[in-house]
Amino acid sequence: MPSKKATARTKPELTTPVVKRTSVGSTKTEKALALLRRPQGVTVAELCKATGWQKHSVRGFMSGTLKKRKGLEIVSEKDEKGVRRYRIAANPR
Repeated sequence: MPSKKATARTKPELTTPVVKRTSVGSTKTEKALALLRRPQGVTVAELCKATGWQKHSVRGFMSGTLKKRKGLEIVSEKDEKGVRRYRIAANPR
């Protein structure tokens, strides 16, 4: 009885898909930066809603990406209702 040989399969092309952005603020990072640049700032909950990230991811983004990698100064203040708001400082370090 002849043995069955596996048929040769072609490997899929390993190409990166082209992502075409049509408007400003189309990536999650751009959306978060736009919110953080507002004079009144933004809350963690608002950033979560805008990006779809969890709270710990938003905090990590601000600490790691914005502060450490991009060198931006993030200001944290409580408003009159006691809600913490974050914004990018007008005059970076």
